[in-house]
Amino acid sequence: MTDPELKYRRVLLKLSGEALMGAADYGIDPVVIGRLAREILEASRAGVQVGVVIGGGNIFRGAGLAAAGMDRVTGDNMGMLATVINALAMQDALEKLGAYARVMSALKINEVCEDYIRRRAIRHLEKGRIVIFAAGTGNPFFTTDSAAALRAVEINADLLLKATKVDGVYDRDPAKHANAIRFETLTYDEVLHRDLQVMDTAAFALCRDYSIPLRIYNLSEPGSLMRILKGEEIGTLVSGRD
Repeated sequence: MTDPELKYRRVLLKLSGEALMGAADYGIDPVVIGRLAREILEASRAGVQVGVVIGGGNIFRGAGLAAAGMDRVTGDNMGMLATVINALAMQDALEKLGAYARVMSALKINEVCEDYIRRRAIRHLEKGRIVIFAAGTGNPFFTTDSAAALRAVEINADLLLKATKVDGVYDRDPAKHANAIRFETLTYDEVLHRDLQVMDTAAFALCRDYSIPLRIYNLSEPGSLMRILKGEEIGTLVSGRD
């Protein structure tokens, strides 16, 4: 039964790979992924159709090694495989809680997960399954931010959520500037004009062109996901035009 307080019915949640590390320097913290899985399952059981994209930075960063001399295409392919590892870990965490979850990969890895097919993904969502989109876009040179924006457009999401380590978008780096100002709302044009690093350019352009509202929030605050889905103004909302 759908919670009548819900403002959004279908969302795409973007998690960074680093978020899964917790306080560690590498890999996946079982406590962190368990907490995230519980929040995602709570949203699903409330009646929200949830898609998830997870980065791979906790395991491998293709762009970083490419800068050090590795072939960029090879590095990006390795990075996409890292996201599959994280997606399978999230699927396992969700299923341990009793959720129905599917991993769909943009790269063909049929023995461990499904191929990404848009219509099948939407059908999974309609049946109440949590869909975890792995392997980015399946192409090098595109970030998991771009994958999240692309999947949000493809599944007709009401909202794209970017869960980060900060509580929104600031006019400058809050870790370096104590007087940094957080924005509660921004338009797409304001983000571009101010050159705010919300997402990479390709991802942000997709959100703007297809009018997908984007909310950036701090994933370390327990309960934030459901509060957002019920309409609370948490973090920073980017939407509309000037």
